[in-house]
Amino acid sequence: MGLEKLDRLFNPRRIAVVGASDREGSVGAKLLRNLVGVGYKGVVYPVNPFRPTVQGITAYPAMKRVPRQVDLAIIATPAHTVPQVVEECGKAGVSGLVIISAGFRESGAEGKDLEKRILELKNRFDMRIIGPNCLGLMRPSVKLNATFANKTADPGKIAFISQSAALCASVLDWASEAHVGFSAVVSVGSMLDVDFGDLIDYFGTDPQTKSIVLYIESIKNARKFLSAARGFARAKPIVVVKAGKFPESAEAAICHTGALCGEDAVYDAAFRRAGIVRVEAISDLFSCAETLAMQPNPRGANLTIITNAGGLGVMATDTLIAKGGKLSPLGDETIQALDGKLPSYCSTQNPIDILEEATTERFREVMKICFKDPASNGFLIIYTPQGASDPVDTAKAIVELARETSKPVLTSVMGEDDCWRARQILRKNGIPAFTTPEQAVSTFMYMWGYAQNLELLYETPEELAIELSIPVFLREVLRAALDEGRQVLTEPESKQFLNAYGIPTIKSVVAVTPKEAVKVASGIGYPVVMKALSPQITHKSQVGGVILDVRSEKEVAESFKDIVDRVKKHRPEAEFKGVILQPMIKRKGYELLVGSKKDPQFGAVILFGMGGVATELMKDVSIGLPPLNQVLARRLMERTAIYQLFSSSDRSRVNFKLLEEILVKFSQLVIDFPEIKEMDINPLIVDEDEAVAVDARIVVESQSIPTEPKPHRHLVITPYPKKYIDQWKLKDGTPILFRPIRPEDETLLYNLFKSFSEETMRFRFFQIIREMSHETLTRYCNIDYNREIAIIAEKGKNEKRKIIGVARVIVQPDQKNGEFAVAVGDEWQGQGLGSKLVDIIIKIGRDLELENIYGDVLSNNFKMFQLCKRKSFKIETVDEETSKAILNLT
Repeated sequence: MGLEKLDRLFNPRRIAVVGASDREGSVGAKLLRNLVGVGYKGVVYPVNPFRPTVQGITAYPAMKRVPRQVDLAIIATPAHTVPQVVEECGKAGVSGLVIISAGFRESGAEGKDLEKRILELKNRFDMRIIGPNCLGLMRPSVKLNATFANKTADPGKIAFISQSAALCASVLDWASEAHVGFSAVVSVGSMLDVDFGDLIDYFGTDPQTKSIVLYIESIKNARKFLSAARGFARAKPIVVVKAGKFPESAEAAICHTGALCGEDAVYDAAFRRAGIVRVEAISDLFSCAETLAMQPNPRGANLTIITNAGGLGVMATDTLIAKGGKLSPLGDETIQALDGKLPSYCSTQNPIDILEEATTERFREVMKICFKDPASNGFLIIYTPQGASDPVDTAKAIVELARETSKPVLTSVMGEDDCWRARQILRKNGIPAFTTPEQAVSTFMYMWGYAQNLELLYETPEELAIELSIPVFLREVLRAALDEGRQVLTEPESKQFLNAYGIPTIKSVVAVTPKEAVKVASGIGYPVVMKALSPQITHKSQVGGVILDVRSEKEVAESFKDIVDRVKKHRPEAEFKGVILQPMIKRKGYELLVGSKKDPQFGAVILFGMGGVATELMKDVSIGLPPLNQVLARRLMERTAIYQLFSSSDRSRVNFKLLEEILVKFSQLVIDFPEIKEMDINPLIVDEDEAVAVDARIVVESQSIPTEPKPHRHLVITPYPKKYIDQWKLKDGTPILFRPIRPEDETLLYNLFKSFSEETMRFRFFQIIREMSHETLTRYCNIDYNREIAIIAEKGKNEKRKIIGVARVIVQPDQKNGEFAVAVGDEWQGQGLGSKLVDIIIKIGRDLELENIYGDVLSNNFKMFQLCKRKSFKIETVDEETSKAILNLT
């Protein structure tokens, strides 16, 4: 990813401004003025071929004439001149460019050609480029303002990255008034090179940055973006505003899934999967980012509200309920304690109204009691300047008592003058202070959403038995359909896919004549359902092509004729191939929809929700990204109203475990067949015992089906790398299974960790670790296969399985180097397992096209030194206790 070159962009020693100008109000004049005389300690060179000096500083006619090598060049010249300037910068050894100029792809074909030439030059000279068509960048800690903005950002801990230059300028104006500081401000413009993924990687490792805030209009490289966000969302909150929620037009969809799966809903699903907080408004961006960096995450949506203004407490409650939160149900002990401290006319129910007469002491007493309430997940203190309480004293009391709780504390202090001072005291001490209760409540709910998103990254799924081999014959089904000029598979063809993946389907038999239909119906047993079979008819009910509850031979014959007539009437051009007969399902159950479609940004997505004829009317659906595991499947279901109906009624009427298995199997089907464009199971009927797919539809891409399609090109999250599954034997003949680690392996990995001797522990972790937390184990098991692969050596089967060794390689941000580590359980050392694991890691490194892999080794780990030397690693001394083993893979 070239992050070392990004560092030159944000910490340059020498800067050239190409297009620097004396003309008042010009971009070139503002750029130079913002860099000179403001405290930036580096050197700035104006470049202008027509002037010997610019703003009193010696100017140079071209980059090659600049006397010293430049780290960062800021280009503000007409678009048609930019490729030439980029080439000059490349030849002069410049590593980073910010292209301010506009007039590229947004201006048409000519502008696109200019971009193409710039990209070629960027690759030839190995440079990094921000822009074009951007405001520039700021790094307040080093007084770097490489923008033409009128305001300069104050230092802070938020990295703000925006696709809109105008919004950047507006935010800088607002931040100046609100006293919000930044670790960096970056206007990315058209993202010709550096994009959101690169910048999340950079600021994710930046010690000055505590949270990352994004304004997004579109994402250029969804896989890189999600991989970067998943990598850092646990450590640093990432908060997003996404513009363009309601596109005016959408491509017509063949399946229900396509019609229900809008672009904005897919972005929502992607943000949730990556642990990103999405907020609705610009005003929420920074308050949410600051709060997440200041306060612990809530463990639930229960909020306790303490106020000296009853009306504001009611308004806060309305906002809380509207956003899916709850008022904390205060315990009897809490209520009794409040009754003992408050006058009888005060409300001791949540929201707790301590009235306008409340003193600071009354606030203190109530907070002290409520902060101990076990049912509360967070607290909101609302203050208005009335009665006997002083805002500054009240703020100090809040600061003091907030230290006694591990739950989030938010405040709303309304008013100016002393109230402004109170808000400053609160913020300075890490307590968010808002001017309205609604803002505070919204932020609390965003915090809860963030906590839920992180749960997806931490929760350990149950293991489900899923077959990983691809049924190759199904590709022939796709190829045959395309040979016939069809993109839509017939219902029987679609159900072949479901059956091959263990998704139960209802028995379906095709009959081409009325006589054959009568014979089939008798074999199935009455009553039956009859459906038209035609490659050109996708939604059979829309042409009257479905007849239910057919109960006799006579009715079968009549229904066959009726279906033929209806097809001819509504779709005379359609080829009629007979009818499909199925048993009429008599048992009661819930009708569900399971589907997938390809999103242009995020590739294949999976949809779950209410099925049946009212699917598109009700629009009760939830969207997720494959691959799914048991936890992700359950979370996908939980976001729908139909699931809440399951939960609120008799839960025993739905087989949740079977539903989870079906979703995970469906996800594997989506992963294995990139040729599938859209897919529906509608309805999937489920009850307490079983689930059955009644109807199914698959739409394939129009291009020919390759014999060996490029794997996972349709996915933005890299699925389980099953190509690394292999069998092997230890020296004593014990059979071993090598396979990539999975989130489900947490318990097995913990058992390996507990088996380590102190020496093995120290050799692997460089210290003695007495206990491995769930969060730490999750980081080892629930990994992004795009950035890290861990291979376990597994012995035994079923409940006797155990992990006896593990090796992993972590790809570094530069995408050229990987750090590896190997550990073998004490009982299994000396059996050749460590050597074999290193061989596997070397192969993975080459598959990932890494240039080097390296690992740190303690100086007294003699076995590892010997092993590395046998594998041709080069050993470099780091210090007295540590050496580095490095293997070149090129």
